[in-house]
Amino acid sequence: MACRDISSVFTCWSILILIMLQTFSSEGAVKSIGSDSTVTTINHSSMLIHRLQELLQNGNSSDVTVKVHNVNSHEVKVFSSHYLVLTLQSPVFEQLLNNQTVLSLQEPTECAAVFEKFIRYLYCGEITITVDQAIPLHKLATKYQVSNLQQGVAEYMTHHLATESSQGHVVSWYNYAIKTGNEELQESCRQFLAWNLSAVINSEEWTSVSDNLMTALLQRSDLVIQSEVELFMAVEEWITRRQSDLPIMETVLKSIRYAMITPKDLFQIQKQSQVLSKYYSTVHDLLFIAFQFHSSSPLEFAKYFDVNCSMFIPRNYLSSSWGYQWIINNPTRDDRSISFQTHLGPSSHDSHKKVTWNALFSPRWLPVSLRSVYSDSSIGAIQSVKPEDSKPRLVISPAMTSSDFAGVNFQKTILVGVKQQGKLSVKHVYNFHQSTDEMNDFLVHADLQKRTSEYLIDNSLHLHIIIKPIYQPLIKAKK
Repeated sequence: MACRDISSVFTCWSILILIMLQTFSSEGAVKSIGSDSTVTTINHSSMLIHRLQELLQNGNSSDVTVKVHNVNSHEVKVFSSHYLVLTLQSPVFEQLLNNQTVLSLQEPTECAAVFEKFIRYLYCGEITITVDQAIPLHKLATKYQVSNLQQGVAEYMTHHLATESSQGHVVSWYNYAIKTGNEELQESCRQFLAWNLSAVINSEEWTSVSDNLMTALLQRSDLVIQSEVELFMAVEEWITRRQSDLPIMETVLKSIRYAMITPKDLFQIQKQSQVLSKYYSTVHDLLFIAFQFHSSSPLEFAKYFDVNCSMFIPRNYLSSSWGYQWIINNPTRDDRSISFQTHLGPSSHDSHKKVTWNALFSPRWLPVSLRSVYSDSSIGAIQSVKPEDSKPRLVISPAMTSSDFAGVNFQKTILVGVKQQGKLSVKHVYNFHQSTDEMNDFLVHADLQKRTSEYLIDNSLHLHIIIKPIYQPLIKAKK
């Protein structure tokens, strides 16, 4: 008889009350509240959860049988369950169990494989999850309207994009987020892929990138990649392995920033790339403009072309000509400084011109508003400054006068590498305004004093400074 009958409802409640009484009679945590020792909290929740798990495992006084059929095989999993628990947790189960004591469910293989975890969650509100189980568990939570689990799995996916997996999972999670309309997860996936693209293109999941995701990624200027050549080679592999429509292929190839590739590499690509040969008519105008960009002075080129369109804006390139990788050991110890050089601009006309940069890192910079305490001779005033009032500081400035690079703006980007679930990845990206040498909120929430800080890898701070030269539109291009 189903638990909707009065007698069965009474039985169900009796079982739960008995469990609670047994639990509360056991030894548990007793905690005083405030200064009043007569007011305490007795916490036996862990024991209650244990009892409920036993209820599912042993099938004691069960009144519902749930049969889970794998739609792709003859496998059937049977669970002796309880009407009260299922209907309290899921409105869908409440509807399905109307006038029924045996419930037959049809689930795909991946969902059937984790159904025991799912139903156990309904009893104890706790679940262990791995990367490959995230989508099927989210599907079950969505199907049976278990909102807390649905939200919890979505949050797990957002925070475990960097986790190692044999086949890769970020692309599949993005595709799933598109289907479910989870915009927050979509953006988290796009951002992770953009900031870690060099790693992604060397993984098995690269060729599984959808047409829409590929076109969305290639529009971004914040792609972290070794060079535009590396990106072109990766796109060429993606095109070779997929059978996309011609408009998609054309859009993808047009999104490559050929002007960011040196003439030597451009010539090699034209000569050797079968994909470019096949679709040459699509991009030959872009290649011609790229060669013109490299052969003339930026000032002359700007008379005829808009130098501020995406084609002439660098991405976040990791090669040494665009910046400097800076690993700071024991970053809380003292101030550090380095000097490095980058090209004046992406045009080959400026390739022989270098800009020297000075970078200063200070682990305990004091904001201006608090510096006045140092002018006070009293020791008490100096001691009033707390360590938490200070913050890390990074200053990047040219070691040359502005006249040496007139007509060029420099965007400074700082990549902060972290170690997540055993995998190195870029999680934080800071962009300096082109007119400033310092970012006010750089690592403002980082606690570098803690060895467990997410910003430290083996007690070192991993930074990559990228200088992106952007030509100023000093002269309006002719129409």
